[in-house]
Amino acid sequence: MSALFRLTSRALALQRSAALNQAATLRACRSINTSPKKDETVAAPASVTTEDFANPSPKNWMSYGFDYKSEAEDRKATKSTFFVAVTLCLVWGTFYWAYLPDTQLRSWAQREGFLELRRREQAGLDLVSPDYVDKASIVLPSDEDLGDTEIII
Repeated sequence: MSALFRLTSRALALQRSAALNQAATLRACRSINTSPKKDETVAAPASVTTEDFANPSPKNWMSYGFDYKSEAEDRKATKSTFFVAVTLCLVWGTFYWAYLPDTQLRSWAQREGFLELRRREQAGLDLVSPDYVDKASIVLPSDEDLGDTEIII
C-alpha cells in the first residue's frame, strides 16, 4: 500500500514539475517584443498641481446602485444597507431565533415522557402498555388478501 502511495505521489510530482516548466516557457515566450512601435511613442505624465491634491475628483467612480449622481450618498446608502442587513438581520435575528420560547412544547413533551417512563419503571409496569390501542379497533387484512406478500417482522 505504501509503495502505491509513493508511486502516486512521484507521478503527481512529475506532473507538477512538467506544468511548472511549461508555464515558465510560456512566460519566457510572452516577453519577446516584436513591435518597435511601443518604444517609439512616449507618454508624458499629466501635470499635477496642488489644487488636484486639495480637491480630488473621482475619475473612475462606479455606483453601487443606490445613487447614480452622488458618490457620497451612494457610499452612505451602501454602508447603511449592509449594516442593517448583516448586523441587525443576520446577527440579532439569529440571536432572537435561537432564544425563542418553545412554542411547540417539544421540551415539555420530552420531560413528560421521561417522567412517565420513570413512574412506570418504579411501579414495575411495562414501559409501553400492550393494551395501549384496543385490539378490537385494529383491522388487519386476511391471509387471502395478503396472498404471496412477504411479511417482515
